[in-house]
Amino acid sequence: MAKRQPEYSKPITLDEPVKHGETSITELKLRKPQAGELRGLNLINLMNGDVDTLVQVLPRISVPTLTQEDVKQLEPCDLVQLGDAVAVFLQPKSVRQDASPAA
Repeated sequence: MAKRQPEYSKPITLDEPVKHGETSITELKLRKPQAGELRGLNLINLMNGDVDTLVQVLPRISVPTLTQEDVKQLEPCDLVQLGDAVAVFLQPKSVRQDASPAA
């Protein structure tokens, strides 16, 4: 079986950059998680944007990689927009396409 190419979110610009030593992360993408990356998580909580659940999943799928401590230090508005991007990945393609604005 051929391996699928990963699917990524559009770039997400953070209101407040995440500091890593001398560098600052101002923008990141999320990779669509595979089932194994959702292990130990309650999918309903993830769809509802539960903070503890997002703290667990975001380090697994963020590019560049955020740590759990990074996620805990995010501004609430940044956490919400990342949570929204995760929730979109959990919907079937047909729902995602219907929700997209017409080109």
